[in-house]
Amino acid sequence: MSLKKTIKDVNWEGKTAIVRVDFNVPVAMKPDSHEIYTISDDSRIRASLPTINYLSSAGAKIILITHFGRPNGKPNKELELTPIASRLSELLGSSVTYVHQVLGEEVTSIVNQMDKSEIIMLQNLRFYEEEETNSEEFSKNLAGLADVFVNDAFGTAHRAHASTEGIAHHIPSVAGLLMEKEIQFLGGVLDSPKRPLVAIFGGSKVSDKTHIIERILGKADTILIGGGMAATFLKALGKQTGDSSVEEGLIDFCLSVLSKAESNQVKVCLPKDVIVSTNIHEPDKSKSVDVNSIESGTKIFDIGEITSNEYGSVIGNMETILWNGPMGVFEIEAFRQGTFAIAKAIAKSNSVSVVGGGSTAEAVASFGLFEKITHVSTGGGASLEYLEGKELPGIASLEDKRG
Repeated sequence: MSLKKTIKDVNWEGKTAIVRVDFNVPVAMKPDSHEIYTISDDSRIRASLPTINYLSSAGAKIILITHFGRPNGKPNKELELTPIASRLSELLGSSVTYVHQVLGEEVTSIVNQMDKSEIIMLQNLRFYEEEETNSEEFSKNLAGLADVFVNDAFGTAHRAHASTEGIAHHIPSVAGLLMEKEIQFLGGVLDSPKRPLVAIFGGSKVSDKTHIIERILGKADTILIGGGMAATFLKALGKQTGDSSVEEGLIDFCLSVLSKAESNQVKVCLPKDVIVSTNIHEPDKSKSVDVNSIESGTKIFDIGEITSNEYGSVIGNMETILWNGPMGVFEIEAFRQGTFAIAKAIAKSNSVSVVGGGSTAEAVASFGLFEKITHVSTGGGASLEYLEGKELPGIASLEDKRG
């Protein structure tokens, strides 16, 4: 992929930047409070602080735009951005003015009166159906508010929306520092990794990972498989998997992966033991079993201790680590030890470590290990699609560096 221009390539003196951020943060609703919700994880807001601070220091006028929730193209008081603007103000240590519209005379008037380094945040973009339909008129009107478009919302880069792709056709468009970092780490981990490289895949479905697994086969030295998707691989090898969810249509794919890995001298590790229970709501009935002893009436909910230790040893000998997908249902105490063991092993290593995928990032954060990982991607679907080698509209539409 071509190198993209960034905010460092622009002289911001006297210019207005319209900055697409991804502040679609996890929240807890507060129906009985004066606040409509409280932010339960502000890491996405923190991730864009370097871009905002850079632009502010450079003297740019800064217009922030984001989506939040799923209002389906209509105003929704519960999805207003007031708490987000308030939290951003706290993190910046300076005032952020929240404007309750995206377009219109009031917005234009406020923008025209902005001082350099001033920051405003416009209304939730998805209150307007034109956002997700990528309306050219809506895109053009957004562009009309500023001199330069800055895309710092990697988490939405796989969406061709007005604020991520359409706007870039109407004014000069560059990457923010977070976007630059995402491209650097996610691209680098596959294109120019330090060897040896291990790829760790988890999550519930093989079908969510087919493209990235195929791509990684020619690049990784070792692949570790966990999560619910391991059941399909185990079934492909003729193991009994009890009542675990198995994607029967992907049995041949799993066999093909194992065969290609052997041909490419890529080591694929599957669980040797797992944590099973009758169902997810009865964690007290969970137990550790060998993968050759999974009984009917039980389901796999985590990798076992032997597997966790083996995977941890592999991780400790790697120079580059890519992790996408938890090893088990980490939200439940009885099924979180496998994911925790992997996170802890990565945190202890001196390797370049890249974590991609929303639930994996959430797991790392819940273990308090965020700062121990080289790069935790802010993208869920975007990071997966980027790692698969797909062209993301929100990146492709940015200007290329010359020479």
